[in-house]
Amino acid sequence: MKTLRIPLLQNLEEQDIDTALELGGEAFRVDTVNWPSEYPYAPLCAGRIARTEESLLVDFRVSGLDLRVQSLEDKGRIWEDSACEIFLQVPGSKEYFNFEVNAAGRLVAARGEGREGRKPLADEAFGQIVRITSVEGLPLVNEPVNYEGGIWNWRVLLIIPFEVLGLDEAPAALKGNIYKCGDLTAHPHYVTWAPVGTPSPDYHRPEFFGDFVLD
Repeated sequence: MKTLRIPLLQNLEEQDIDTALELGGEAFRVDTVNWPSEYPYAPLCAGRIARTEESLLVDFRVSGLDLRVQSLEDKGRIWEDSACEIFLQVPGSKEYFNFEVNAAGRLVAARGEGREGRKPLADEAFGQIVRITSVEGLPLVNEPVNYEGGIWNWRVLLIIPFEVLGLDEAPAALKGNIYKCGDLTAHPHYVTWAPVGTPSPDYHRPEFFGDFVLD
């Protein structure tokens, strides 16, 4: 089982958030191709992860073919776009949270014990989750786009308060996985941080979650 350290950012008040993440965040790579016969393509997806006393910070950096953004509102079909995802589970809980964000910063966030019957988080929680996005060569994406081919470089920073996970303070550990997907892009792909041992793509499998250890 894979393990990822999540360091506590120090001196954040003295640094901008990008510098703090670059100097103090833990690097991760989303590069496991679990279904190579059906979905061999894997864009470059990496980033840094860290935390403050109040929140988890996940900084995704993507470079790859295609740029699809059709969902321009939260709670849409984000996974069909150029998207990054992190799933989180508090140890001891049967439920887990899925946070799925596209290149425009639109978000799906829900909780539940499996793929079926998931409950979207309250609107208040969506408002608490900060998304900072940029696409190289484009202004802020605020209308539908679907570029097929070409190399696109983009970034999404998610800041997820622990309160959204139902926690009063940072836990000692979490379980979860980090994903890159694009179901309806010109080059569909399903890439993971921790391997997923299913015959076809399925991210809603907490038995394959890795360990996140918080400093």
